[in-house]
Amino acid sequence: MAITLVAPGGRRQATPCVVAPRLASLQNARLGLLGNGKAGAEALLEETAALFAAAFGTAVAGFVDKRNASRPALPEHHRTLAEGADLLVTAVGD
Repeated sequence: MAITLVAPGGRRQATPCVVAPRLASLQNARLGLLGNGKAGAEALLEETAALFAAAFGTAVAGFVDKRNASRPALPEHHRTLAEGADLLVTAVGD
């Protein structure tokens, strides 16, 4: 009986992506906030937003709670936040 060895590495195909340009300044920027639904995530985002507001005069443009830490944010979450925000802050609770 012969033994067949299989390499578990497989092959991956690279997915092209576009990186957003860096902001010139955080002054008066609009924040998008994305929570993962876990306990503490919303409080952490609120406190972070308050620190940004105090330091840079930022304002919260939108908040999305994706309600499930194990799943990625939905495309409509991305659209909602991208429409009004200059930058995104995300938090993992617990």
